[in-house]
Amino acid sequence: MAKGTKAKRKTKSKKITLKMAQNCVELTLDGKRRLDLTFKGITAVPKCIQKLFHMDEVDLSRNMIRKIPDFIAQFIKMTVLDLHSNYLEELPVAIGYLQNLKVLNLCNNRLTSLPSELGLLNKLQTLNLGLNQLEALPASIGALEDLRHIGLFDNRFTRLPSCLLKLKKLESIKMDRNPIIAEKIPTEKPVSISESFYLVKESFLCKECLNRCSFSISLRVKNAASSFRRLTGLWSGILRDGAWPEFLLEAPY
Repeated sequence: MAKGTKAKRKTKSKKITLKMAQNCVELTLDGKRRLDLTFKGITAVPKCIQKLFHMDEVDLSRNMIRKIPDFIAQFIKMTVLDLHSNYLEELPVAIGYLQNLKVLNLCNNRLTSLPSELGLLNKLQTLNLGLNQLEALPASIGALEDLRHIGLFDNRFTRLPSCLLKLKKLESIKMDRNPIIAEKIPTEKPVSISESFYLVKESFLCKECLNRCSFSISLRVKNAASSFRRLTGLWSGILRDGAWPEFLLEAPY
């Protein structure tokens, strides 16, 4: 190595062979074939999995994947695609060929926009786009007639995307921690802006999501402990002085 130069460190992607991928196929309790390649340290989707196009569910989460190849269109039987916690900056238009997809998890990536072809996923029921850099949704999202749950938390939305008002079956929208501008949104039916979008085991959460949950829980515990100390102090004073505070004596019953 020449003096004064430094070797550039590049993240090496682990190589996944077809045999390794086949060993990662499991059968779910409801008889679905699931390819689990989570936590494999890969920076690209292995080409060899093209031969596993018959999978019902594919989990590529918690890796370092930057791009989804066009051959994803071959997985026409797939109902669940989990890509959360990767480095995705865009999605291929080929995503629109996944006509049987019901669950699409794109949480915790680097997406700034989405292809209009997402609107072709007419069986999609759950779409998680949280923890990205999105400012808007393509109008075609309004064509997802079966969509019931959508996660848009931790993005850059300043208002509720108008395309969501077209979704008759939508039950919950998660939009926490967006720079929302207050405005009155007309809706034909109540839609839940829920505090919780997914109920999962702690071991299934990525580090960033786990830290967020832990912080929220510790904050609530701290507030509860503070309230308990105030009540304890109030009760001790009552026992010591034998007098009830005026706000308790005047409270209507």
